[in-house]
Amino acid sequence: MSKIIQLVQGSQEWLEYRLKMRNASETAAMLGVSPWMSPYQLWLLKTGRSVTKTTAAMQHGTDMEPAARAAYEAQSGNVMQPLVLQDGPYSASLDGMDLDGQLIVEIKCPYKGQSSVLWNDAMVGHVPAQYELQVQHQLMVSGAALAHLWVFDGTQGLLLPIERDDGAMDRIRGGWDVFQTFMDSDTPPPLTDADTVQRSDLAWSAAAQAFAEAKRATDAADTALAKARDELVALAQHPREQGSGVSVTRYWKAGNVAYAKIPALKDVDLALYRGKAREEVRVTTVT
Repeated sequence: MSKIIQLVQGSQEWLEYRLKMRNASETAAMLGVSPWMSPYQLWLLKTGRSVTKTTAAMQHGTDMEPAARAAYEAQSGNVMQPLVLQDGPYSASLDGMDLDGQLIVEIKCPYKGQSSVLWNDAMVGHVPAQYELQVQHQLMVSGAALAHLWVFDGTQGLLLPIERDDGAMDRIRGGWDVFQTFMDSDTPPPLTDADTVQRSDLAWSAAAQAFAEAKRATDAADTALAKARDELVALAQHPREQGSGVSVTRYWKAGNVAYAKIPALKDVDLALYRGKAREEVRVTTVT
């Protein structure tokens, strides 16, 4: 059973609340179908490692929402109230719900209006996957029977009805449960193609070429070093031998501790004692 959260959408309190919740607007990113955010980028956001930057398109949508809702109400005859609803760990910030709680509306105001991809999709009755999942999440949290996707260009609007889809809701809940394991373990989800930016500018190309050449030289030097080392070790017959500025010493090193075999640690979750994940950088050559 959902409950109303008394927060103003866009307020600082609302933003802090969202960090703790499984939000409808984040579901597409969590499932890897958002054009704007990958699961990894969502993890950065939810763990406080990054912040949401308001783009011109986002600000346009926020500014246009009241007028868009008024136009929707005028065309449909429905009176809609913006609400933030919560059902367990799931949250949905609704652009509007009717008095009976059986109909919700999700408003989209594309920055490019009728020149946008979304408007052209709506013209032929197509709901993009990212918005379908967002609305199914909203239906799941609200318990409403029907949703309207309202695409508004500033003057005209297109209305697309979306019915409840239990299969989509199962997918949403299952996806969030998996994503929660990354949150709980402070481990990022795998990178996707959306996390890769292809670079071809001159500065990058020059630095990349320098790295590749240095890497080839280093690899060749490492191979020669390993070969010479093996020859020295084969020649050395005593605990320590030296000559011509090189020394070969044989010594004993303590073995690694097998923590899994320590009886006192048998039922201890060592992950609880692991430090916070930190970002490292790996540079490799690709073919």
